[in-house]
Amino acid sequence: MNSPTADLNREDLHASVSLPVMDTMNFLNEITHRYREAISFAPGRPYDGFFDVEQIFTYIRRYLDHLAARGDSPAHIRDAIFQYGPTGGQIRDLIAASLREDENIDVPAESIVVTLGCQEAMFLAIRALMAGRDDVLLLPSPCYVGITGAAHLLGVQIAAVHEREDGLSGDDVAAAVQEQVAAGRRPRAVYVNPDHANPSGVTMSLRARRDLLEVAARHDLLILEDSPYRLVSTGRRLPTIKTLDRDRRVVHLGSFSKTVFPGARVGFAVADQVVTDARGRTGLLADELVKIKSMLTVNTPSLSQAAIAGALLESGGRVTDLTEKTAAYYSDTMRATLDCLDRVFPLDVRERLGVSWNVPSGGFFLTLRVPFRADEAALARSAEEYGVIWTPMSYFYPQGGDDHGIRLSTSYLSPAEIEAGVSRLAEFVRSEIRRPGR
Repeated sequence: MNSPTADLNREDLHASVSLPVMDTMNFLNEITHRYREAISFAPGRPYDGFFDVEQIFTYIRRYLDHLAARGDSPAHIRDAIFQYGPTGGQIRDLIAASLREDENIDVPAESIVVTLGCQEAMFLAIRALMAGRDDVLLLPSPCYVGITGAAHLLGVQIAAVHEREDGLSGDDVAAAVQEQVAAGRRPRAVYVNPDHANPSGVTMSLRARRDLLEVAARHDLLILEDSPYRLVSTGRRLPTIKTLDRDRRVVHLGSFSKTVFPGARVGFAVADQVVTDARGRTGLLADELVKIKSMLTVNTPSLSQAAIAGALLESGGRVTDLTEKTAAYYSDTMRATLDCLDRVFPLDVRERLGVSWNVPSGGFFLTLRVPFRADEAALARSAEEYGVIWTPMSYFYPQGGDDHGIRLSTSYLSPAEIEAGVSRLAEFVRSEIRRPGR
């Protein structure tokens, strides 16, 4: 007698796999692979023109020399590359020194957890902080889909807070807190991407950062700060919210994907909050994150940590030294994109057509507003008929919204590709505006 197959119904799987946010990256990848000749403004990835394969070996050798110079035995040095390594990470001291150099964030090394990219840091922080069924994570709207997806996968309730032109408003966050409390829920933390945010490109003002800290203190919130584009942007940098933090309200989430190279998949969480147990014993939130990580990924690959450590040692801990050329490149590509948009849509034309865009001060992304539905069907037409790919802004709204926004990523293209891509995009926009029945 043949046994039945173990095929499954989607309804028997966790509800998160059926959420639209889970399909967004797959759809973009499908479009990109189907139309390989199209110019794509979709991927928010670093430009690879500055990567040098030989540099990897230089970085690893630099780290091994560092271990030898501090007196580590040959056996210990071997294990530092080949073995699993401590769950919390083996380069925490170097990351702590780098944060002091670049960001004026002064925390002990033991308050840092080295993670598999910033994405794992988000998972760890959300899992540790969201303890009850009524706990809520506040998110900007629009928002990076990685944090939204993480919350859904962990079964955490979310509440969206509208992002303004200078980022999250403290008053808006306070209003969202009060609304959630009135509904019987406990707002636990607020996620924020304060510098050149993904997807909007918006940067929070200094006042907005201070206001958010004040609201967090007043309503007993923690702030999850994720700012991967700071050190790959030129010009004056505002202090991180963690730098301004005097009450350990901020869990700072970081990554070396944009600054050193994404293939290492090395990120970190700064979790220096004191945790007290029922017996009065104290430790750090980082210790709790390490427990979770031990059951999730065990540790961050030693070889990846060695490569990042070598880069930090090579630069004296100053990531800004490593990113000087790339930051200038991203500044140029952002400026080139804005200049091309100005040429294809002069002021009088864009006012007549109902087209507009913001002007970010750095980062990878800008937002284009159009007078038609910029949905997946429109994206498919854009790729097939005009050879240009972009990302619908609707992907980034945690609780729905914005069918008329387009995210453009300026980081990965050459100036020639940008010029050709914006020209194709302009043709597409004009054709959509003229579409019968629009």
